[in-house]
Amino acid sequence: MFNKRLRQMRMNRNLTQQTMADSIHVALRSYQCYETGTRTPSYALLVHIADVLNVPTDYLLGRDEFLKSLGVSVDEYQ
Repeated sequence: MFNKRLRQMRMNRNLTQQTMADSIHVALRSYQCYETGTRTPSYALLVHIADVLNVPTDYLLGRDEFLKSLGVSVDEYQ
């Protein structure tokens, strides 16, 4: 779920993979692995990715029900 949401949010923000990699200070190949799901970022990097994309980490992790229980609309991120 994370890799699909990561790609979706990057594309929604009209960012290239290279731009995202540069923004989070990782190599392009590492970022590409996050989007394909062959690697996962550290917790600290996950938080940084969420900050760059301006979304909660819970959204990237697919925790929609948790966000809804807090009254957060997940539709605004899609």
